[in-house]
Amino acid sequence: MGALDGIKVIDLSHVLAAPFATMIMADLGAEVIKVEPPFGDDSRQFGPFVEDEAGEQQSGYFISINRNKKSIVLNLKEEKGKEILRDLISDADVVVENYRPTTMKKLGFSYEEMKKIKEDIIYCSICGFGHDALEEYASKPAYDMVAQAYSGLMSITGPEGGEPCRVGSSIGDIMAGHQAVIGILSALRYRDRTGKGQHVDMSMVDGLVSVLENAIARYTMDGEIPGPLGGAHPTIVPFQSFKTKDNYIVTPIGNDSLWKKFCDALEMPELADDERFKTNPLRAENKDELIPILAKRIKEKNTAEWEGIFEEYGLPYSHVNTVDKVVEDDNLKYRDMIVDLEQPGLGKVKVAGSPFHLSETPGEIKSHAPAKGEHTDSVLKESLGLTDAQIKEMKSQGIIG
Repeated sequence: MGALDGIKVIDLSHVLAAPFATMIMADLGAEVIKVEPPFGDDSRQFGPFVEDEAGEQQSGYFISINRNKKSIVLNLKEEKGKEILRDLISDADVVVENYRPTTMKKLGFSYEEMKKIKEDIIYCSICGFGHDALEEYASKPAYDMVAQAYSGLMSITGPEGGEPCRVGSSIGDIMAGHQAVIGILSALRYRDRTGKGQHVDMSMVDGLVSVLENAIARYTMDGEIPGPLGGAHPTIVPFQSFKTKDNYIVTPIGNDSLWKKFCDALEMPELADDERFKTNPLRAENKDELIPILAKRIKEKNTAEWEGIFEEYGLPYSHVNTVDKVVEDDNLKYRDMIVDLEQPGLGKVKVAGSPFHLSETPGEIKSHAPAKGEHTDSVLKESLGLTDAQIKEMKSQGIIG
């Protein structure tokens, strides 16, 4: 039994932000019905691709974010397709979509229209700049990189003095998806208490602005416009990666007590007593003098040697893993963060597991990522009571697939 058992979600999403949100809800036990257009979710066309037993190309991108869902195909350009969607919504708890605001309105499925179908529906929208935004922004198209750029995140990412840099994963989409789930669960709790639904209006840009950490404070309080610092922290020193003989190691030294241990571990106890470096504010002020000293010392040993030393001194540290090492990591496997998904036509494929380790209702992978329209027949029979003959007729008319 999952924490969200009994919650039905109509998933009108595509690509990443909203599909990520509905995947989390599905992992936690919600029934997620993914409604795809006749041509399918755009992400089915995103690589990497693997040829299955039938000679068809399956998308690793789609597989990675659509497990535990049911897929139906509805042609929402047809009135009968819209009627079927209205019937599905009438029995749902949550609707999630990530189109531009004008798209859903034109189709007749804005929040105001949804409320007429089911008064207490939780309607979650995810878009670049938010539905309730200045007119010139509300309908602007946005991908992750647009959100990263507009939010200022790219301006503080990358090598010091370098050009603006995108974070390595689509964090604008992923953060919006995570925050959307928090919004949806909050709205469900409110509905439990009041019987009222509501619109959850999520913006990818808002999500990234909310995680700029201390960058806003640095500007508003110090007048400093933050820029990229590579792997370093702007106010804690040392708190970055260092090159070893054979790789890189990170050593986040977050307080003065750790600093003393760190100096001992480096066999450089004199640094702890140096007036320039005694406290974190002093180390931050004099980092241009300190970091080269540390970098020279750390480069003298290989990563494994430093790991052994830092472990002995009780210091926080890590080598920098590449993805191949992550996939084979024993602790991540133990925590079910790298799991095998049985995907029809492909056999076992490795995917990231659910990070929600609840003691009674953990996130769980129960089913594969669906083929396009895999559950059209079963959903329409079970949810709407349609017959085989009715389904066959609508398929012939291009209403469902």
